[in-house]
Amino acid sequence: MNVVVSIPAYNEEATIAHVIRNIKEVLGKHRSYVYRVLVVDDGSTDKTAEAAKGEGAVVYSHPKNYGLAETFRTEIQQFLKLKPEAEAIVHIDADGQYKAEEIPLLLKKIEEGNDFVLGSRFKGTIEKMPLIKKLGNKAFSKVVSQIAKARISDAQTGFRAFTREVAEKIDIISNHTYTQEQVIKAVKNKFRIAEVPVYFSERKGKSRLIRNPFEYAARAWINILRIYRDYEPIRFFGMIGGLVFAAGFALGLRLLYFYFTTGIVGHIPSLILSVLLMSVGVQIVTFGFIADMIKK
Repeated sequence: MNVVVSIPAYNEEATIAHVIRNIKEVLGKHRSYVYRVLVVDDGSTDKTAEAAKGEGAVVYSHPKNYGLAETFRTEIQQFLKLKPEAEAIVHIDADGQYKAEEIPLLLKKIEEGNDFVLGSRFKGTIEKMPLIKKLGNKAFSKVVSQIAKARISDAQTGFRAFTREVAEKIDIISNHTYTQEQVIKAVKNKFRIAEVPVYFSERKGKSRLIRNPFEYAARAWINILRIYRDYEPIRFFGMIGGLVFAAGFALGLRLLYFYFTTGIVGHIPSLILSVLLMSVGVQIVTFGFIADMIKK
């Protein structure tokens, strides 16, 4: 099998060479694999690119830091441009938290006929993960499983392998939830998906994803709402519209209660607000149906 191992990297000078050497050592023992290492340097300000080139990797550098989603899109674009054409791509992080020794586990699932393979940390062993991140990852995976109607234990994993066909057919458009977007679209495109248990090591040094746990939690929930908005618009707008309508309806019932118990006809501002809230609620729900039709 002709394989590309792709690594997104931003200021990973301290670890990138070691990660590449491990990959070369592991895949060099498997004569059934012809492999190349591709590093997409996302505008690093250190010597990440030089270190990767020194280990023989193909390196593509962004002129500035664009973030993980744009880097992932570049990985796929560069993978598809490489000659000779490779059959599969393995995406692995540059910080050494995933083990290169487990790359063959993912590739074996590809060889068995799967199109998309996820290295699941929650089915494997997690050496250390902050509680806020663990809860966020599990919440994401539950939401993705509900939307995709497939049981996914780790939709956030940065350790994944997929075929050339998946790379060609799935366009990543999100700037925030690209890992989940790829999983959802893979399911909806009827690609064969598998998960394998993997080991997740403790990160050496500070995480760039979790500088502030409260900020991370807020960002995670915003991204969950984005997923519902983009892939389940009826449910997303239905919940919002339903709450707005219910508030207006409850206010209307209160006005009726006053009328039947006191006989007083008044509270015109409250009556206007009640009608307005119910009207807006219906409009929001209607917008959800329209968004679902456009999505399809």
